[in-house]
Amino acid sequence: MSFESLGLSPALLRALADNSYTTPTPIQAEAIPLVLAGHDVLGGAQTGTGKTAAFGLPLLQRLAESSKPATGPRKPRALILVPTRELAVQVADSLRSYSKYQRLNVTTIFGGAGMGPQVDNLRRGVDILVATPGRLIDHMQQGSAKLDGVEVLILDEADRMLDMGFLPAIKRILARVPADRQTLLFSATFEAQIKQLALEFMRDPRQVQVATQNTIAATIQHRAHPVDGSRKRDLLIDILTARHTEQVLIFGKTKHGCNRLAEQLEAAGLPALAIHGNKSQAARQKALNAFKSGKARILVATDVAARGLDIPNLPLVINHDLPMVAEDYVHRIGRTGRNGAQGEALSLVSPDEAPLLRQIQRLLKSDIALEAVDGFEPSRPIRLDGNAPGAGRPGGQRPAGGQRPPRKPGNRAHGRPADRGAHAHAHTGQKQGGQRGQGQGQGRTGERRDRRA
Repeated sequence: MSFESLGLSPALLRALADNSYTTPTPIQAEAIPLVLAGHDVLGGAQTGTGKTAAFGLPLLQRLAESSKPATGPRKPRALILVPTRELAVQVADSLRSYSKYQRLNVTTIFGGAGMGPQVDNLRRGVDILVATPGRLIDHMQQGSAKLDGVEVLILDEADRMLDMGFLPAIKRILARVPADRQTLLFSATFEAQIKQLALEFMRDPRQVQVATQNTIAATIQHRAHPVDGSRKRDLLIDILTARHTEQVLIFGKTKHGCNRLAEQLEAAGLPALAIHGNKSQAARQKALNAFKSGKARILVATDVAARGLDIPNLPLVINHDLPMVAEDYVHRIGRTGRNGAQGEALSLVSPDEAPLLRQIQRLLKSDIALEAVDGFEPSRPIRLDGNAPGAGRPGGQRPAGGQRPPRKPGNRAHGRPADRGAHAHAHTGQKQGGQRGQGQGQGRTGERRDRRA
């Protein structure tokens, strides 16, 4: 199948040819005709399968073919909601590349950047607005973002937005866009909240699922090294020294841990960059650009900060710390093994993390090989038979309805990210204490979270 067979316009085909795109991915081949036909679409595909083009190409074609307002500044005709600023930048860059032969304006708004320039861009007129939920609500409240002209609404990485606590914010935004619209929702996983959101806000959506949910590309090799937590850094240095030619993305749990680890690698003669929510947007984007271009070999990141990072041929992802939620393993590992390329996912697992590794294996429905490294054997064995302390619920299954089980305080209760440090700078003047009503309190939480993201 070719892009020509999907019914795309000559301008889009020319832009795709400039980027050497010749064959659509499965999600693109299935979703593009449905979107062009005007259907609401619920799209599921693992990370790195081309979701942006799956919704972006037919969106650009629709906007190019429809008439613009004759007078006055253009209000957004399409709204794309994304969980993080990095993903907002990536989506906008892709859309600008696809629309290089069309006269369409793409604008981004997200937290961590000044409101003034964003207001100016909105006043000048915009066709496609890519936004994070909290910052969009800021603009809605001060009247700088008008959503009554939205024809197409897209929720990208909806599972991540809900996981970050944005559901109240998303509902506030959905209430402000016209009911007579096309709605597209793309997600790596379809949990109960995602399905409920689709039932509530979409019209007879066509579902496209190109891979079993919560699965990872078959081209990725998974391995785990058992090691005491106190020796993870030394083992990591040993691995990076031996594999000195490969680019690698390393995941840590907290902003402080990522900073410290990057400094320790630097001290060991392994230059590394760190990205997390406490760094300015300019600093984060500079680090991401250096990594994408290959100028930086080692990048240490939190889950949220790495969202939107797209490296076509990243060979290796290392989990210095296992994620607290098994689904986050899917998102982390999706950074490698993209579009049929070979990739490797390596996890450093301490005995205390055995329950987390069990959860990941149950989610993947396969074992991850445990390979001890000479000189780094743990002081006690990694127990994966479910009998170790903290083994949790029999079978590791969630309660009915797909909801996550209650967690201890600090482990992302009420949608709070595991890496709270990745959202460290709250909006000026906002109070964090006090009790609110449930709906209001969750909504404000979602807004603060976006500013810190």
